[in-house]
Amino acid sequence: MSALGSNRFLLRKLLVVAAVMFGFGFALVPLYKKICEVTGINNIARADTVENSQIDTSRWLTIELDANTRDQLPWTFSPLQKTIRVHPGELVHVEYEISNPSGSAVTGQAVPSYGPQLAGLYFRKLECFCFTQQQLAAGETRRMPVVFVIEPSLPDDVNTITLSYTFFPIEGRG
Repeated sequence: MSALGSNRFLLRKLLVVAAVMFGFGFALVPLYKKICEVTGINNIARADTVENSQIDTSRWLTIELDANTRDQLPWTFSPLQKTIRVHPGELVHVEYEISNPSGSAVTGQAVPSYGPQLAGLYFRKLECFCFTQQQLAAGETRRMPVVFVIEPSLPDDVNTITLSYTFFPIEGRG
C-alpha cells in the first residue's frame, strides 16, 4: 500500500471516529435522561404520586431550603423560608422567589439535590418549578411553589434534610 493509500485509509478511520464521537455527544442528553428515569436519580421529568399515607405526628423533621444559580445566570434566587419543621407524611407547600435583574429575557432549568442523598428516595414532589424550564423576562420577579411529602418510611436516623435547587442557564433560549 502506498503512502497516499495509507493516508486515505487513516483519514477514513479518523472521520468515522469523529462521526461516532459527534453522535455520542448528540445522544448524551437523551441517554442521561433515560438513565435518570430508570434509576430514579434526579427525577425532574414528572411529578411524583403519593398514596394515602398517615402523618407521623410523633416525629419532626427539619427541612433546610437552599437556592443557587450558576455564574452565567444573572438571576437572584432564594427560598422565602430557609428552614421549616414538618412531620413525615405531611403535605408541605413552600415557595421560592426568583428575579431576573438583567436587561434581557433568560431561560433556566432548576436541578434538585438532597442532603443526605438517601433522603431523595423518600422525597415526593407533587408540584415543582424544576419540572419545566423557566423563562423570566427582563426585570421580572416570580414566586414559584414546591409541594412535597416526605414518606413516613424515612429512616429514623434522618432528622434534617436539605433540599437544594441549582438553576442552570439554557443556552439559545431567551
